[in-house]
Amino acid sequence: MAAAKNIRFSYWSQVIGIHAILLTYTIIALFPVVLVVVNSFKSRQAIFRTPYALPNAENFDLVGYETVFARANFPNYFVNSLLVTVGALIIIFIAGTMAAHALSEYKFRGNTLLGLYMALGIMIPIRLGTISILRLIVSMGLADTLVALILVYTAQGLPLAVFVLSQFMRQIPRDLKDAARVDGASEYRIYWMIIPLIRPAIGTVMVFNMIPIWNDLWFPLILAPSERNKTVILGAQTFLGQFVNDWNAVLSSLTLSAIPVVLLYVIFSRQLIRGLTAGAVK
Repeated sequence: MAAAKNIRFSYWSQVIGIHAILLTYTIIALFPVVLVVVNSFKSRQAIFRTPYALPNAENFDLVGYETVFARANFPNYFVNSLLVTVGALIIIFIAGTMAAHALSEYKFRGNTLLGLYMALGIMIPIRLGTISILRLIVSMGLADTLVALILVYTAQGLPLAVFVLSQFMRQIPRDLKDAARVDGASEYRIYWMIIPLIRPAIGTVMVFNMIPIWNDLWFPLILAPSERNKTVILGAQTFLGQFVNDWNAVLSSLTLSAIPVVLLYVIFSRQLIRGLTAGAVK
């Protein structure tokens, strides 16, 4: 009885500790974002005189947003970033879960070697192969297209997805899958049966891949630099270079580029926390 109480106390203490760390980190990380958003709705004088004050009837000003929408095509930037991010995440989800299922479920020659090869993608930065990637994209006729970005980000996110998801899939009881096979379920049916059981892990993988894809500047600048294919981050950086001394426009553009990823993080945060705390105590 005492041992069971100690196990429960240890479990909940670890869960509470992880939640406290994440909450503290979130507050520290979000404070600069909140400060930027608040000041983007204030006049230039109010930004320097009262930077921590909330917008009111005296200092409220939308001149920064008027400049942004008049001089930059942010709606198109948002659409491009959304297409690239969602497209890459969908492919990562499909290919990553299938590969992880195969590595965790089937024993074949080269299984361990293939898993190690996938894990190497986590340790070796993909940017080291930028020149080769650019040559490959040009030879495929995909230069300056969103498809090129989707393919590169898919290759960037798959190693982590396969590594994490395969570990979670190995924890699913084999008796459950064997019982499904006895009932006549196909391998694809078993695969789709496993997906809901590892939803926290999938949410964690999606968050860890989503934020780097949305915030990346390197590959959009190299692979898709034209105005029609610019992502939010590339468009915001180009805009900041032109209006570096216009603080209203700078804060407004930073707000427009930061708020979407913060909202996506909040949406997936529950699954992220569940994925991090899953398996804390067996």
